Amino acid sequence: MIYPTSHTDAGAKSALTDEYSRAITELKTVIAGLDDETLCRIVDTETKDEDCRSIQTILTHVVKAGYGYAIAVRNSKGEALDYPSRIQLPTAAAYVAELDAMMAYNEELFWDYPDLKLEEYDPVNKIKVRWGQLYDVDQLFEHAIVHILRHRRQVENFLKKME
Repeated sequence: MIYPTSHTDAGAKSALTDEYSRAITELKTVIAGLDDETLCRIVDTETKDEDCRSIQTILTHVVKAGYGYAIAVRNSKGEALDYPSRIQLPTAAAYVAELDAMMAYNEELFWDYPDLKLEEYDPVNKIKVRWGQLYDVDQLFEHAIVHILRHRRQVENFLKKME
């Protein structure tokens, strides 16, 4: 994504969204074509984390979190948006489509707030996310990218366990 030059930090915003999109594309490549049984199979029966039992629960978490990052920024700008519910989808194709929609929602943030400041050094002005950490926009989107990468790796490991 290339943002107009009227955007503050247009190059940095493009870099963040390009890398976020690349991470999502890699995840979509891993899950594309998975059958419903593989998607829904409980792989980790020991975990207490409901988001880490199956590929389906991992992807549900990834989508929910992806919307959550943009919502956290929007709420910090004065919007009053609710965070999404955990909605499990029935097929890998449905997750691919929802990952695309989630990415578009994140990109839209930068169009809606063309002067969005990426770096914030004063902790008072940082965004406090639901788990208590303080981030500026740059840090939050870097976290979002790595979040996708971590869960892509987790999905890959689940697929290896199922072989």
